Amino acid sequence: MSKREIQKQVIAAFRAAEEKKATDISLLKLDKSSSGFTDYFLVCSGSNPRQIQTIADEVQDQLEKVGQRVTHIEGYQQAEWVLLDYVDFVVHIFNEQSRKYYDLERLWKSAEKVRPEQLLVGKARPAARKKAAPVRKAATRRTPTRIKAAPKRRVVKARKKK
Repeated sequence: MSKREIQKQVIAAFRAAEEKKATDISLLKLDKSSSGFTDYFLVCSGSNPRQIQTIADEVQDQLEKVGQRVTHIEGYQQAEWVLLDYVDFVVHIFNEQSRKYYDLERLWKSAEKVRPEQLLVGKARPAARKKAAPVRKAATRRTPTRIKAAPKRRVVKARKKK
């Protein structure tokens, strides 16, 4: 499978998780040197077992539409940590407690955190941290000072002599 097709599938999985209101979604591009088994991790959270299963179902449905079937599923019944293995990428769906406990982002700290739109553009670059917009002072509106207009001059035309 081409790299471009893999990226499109990862984006489809990301969008499916977003659609089902997954929280704290992270997309990690793994180093070839540290991980020889997959290229990407999609890590997200659900608030309860039903939502976690719904996210997993939606990811599977959306990827089946583009012709990609899951090769292995773990933890679906317990719905604490559901793992969907697509060989080239792995989707991890956690509940809040399991996400904090396993902390995959820390475990795979050598991985680049990327955004889906970076995959569409081409080479994945690290996700830029958003800086807070600078706080601007509210512009104080100056009231224009009135300038008295000069008195109108009356032009007196000279009378012509007859």
